[in-house]
Amino acid sequence: MTGLRSFSATIRVSLIPVLAALAAAALHAQNPLTPGPLATPAAASTNDDGLDMRFANGIAAIVEDRVITVDDIRRELAPILPQIRRDSRNAKEFQDKVQAVQEDIVRSLIDRTLIVKDFYKDGRRHIPASYIDNAISDQMAQKFDNDRAKFLSYLRARGLTLRDYRKEVEEDLVYGYMRSQQRKSQSIVSPARVEAYYKQNESKFYQEEAIHLRMIQLNRENGQADAHLIVRANEIIDKFNNGEKFEDLAKAYTQDSRKARGGDWGWQRKVDLKPDFSTPLFSLKKGGVTAPILQGDACFILYAEDYRAAGVPAIDEVRDQIERTLIAQMARESQEKWLEKLRRGAYIKLY
Repeated sequence: MTGLRSFSATIRVSLIPVLAALAAAALHAQNPLTPGPLATPAAASTNDDGLDMRFANGIAAIVEDRVITVDDIRRELAPILPQIRRDSRNAKEFQDKVQAVQEDIVRSLIDRTLIVKDFYKDGRRHIPASYIDNAISDQMAQKFDNDRAKFLSYLRARGLTLRDYRKEVEEDLVYGYMRSQQRKSQSIVSPARVEAYYKQNESKFYQEEAIHLRMIQLNRENGQADAHLIVRANEIIDKFNNGEKFEDLAKAYTQDSRKARGGDWGWQRKVDLKPDFSTPLFSLKKGGVTAPILQGDACFILYAEDYRAAGVPAIDEVRDQIERTLIAQMARESQEKWLEKLRRGAYIKLY
């Protein structure tokens, strides 16, 4: 039985041969024209993701009566290998990153197995067949475009029967249910704890001076003179001054990517804006508009929808944010204690 303190270290040691093989295969896949020692068909075959399939049936771990294979790890790792490869400057960095990710994958697969086992310890628990049927229908639509031939080809490639696949989907549902139950158990935070967190982390909530900005951008057309752009802008400002909502005017006239959102650019800090914009914008009162601002081939009208002074907001303004943070923190702590308990009572062998 694997001790909890040695759990991560054991994963690292046991996966070294697997890591070397997968990393080498993935790096070799970057340059398929370069022959390697395993280049002959008799020596090895590779999957489209570049991973050496000689290891597909290798055993990575046994958890209770469940075998976790190297192919299970490969399947989880393959989608993220290209990104790891792009982010790595050399082979050593690539292999180090792959090792870190694989440790997480193995730990996750072990924990997943233990969670599913824990669900079925209570003989009264089960997943309704209709839930499994619906989940399979969703996957058929999303992954296989409702093409049964594609689906069966996928099963053959993985060596699964329909019954195996159904069991896999059922376990996915069990895993999701058990995780959600853990989160629900940590969904209430006392006001005292919120206030304590606020006081201890007050500096984290400091906000710089900012304005909720809406903007109208008018682009120069057919070599229009600056004066023409300014006339167009002033006509819009006159409509605003006569009572039309800036949001509606932006939807009608702005020529930028925020047209559908009524020119909404959200909260903007003074330090993040060019002086040509920040100086007139931050001289406005809430609800005011600037005069036309010429910049290159465009003219801009800025609107201060709301204003926020620099400083630490009152606790009521950040209470929801603190509650979400604390709930997430409590859920992580609770889940780790739960998983530690499951690991402690389980047979886990790493190869």
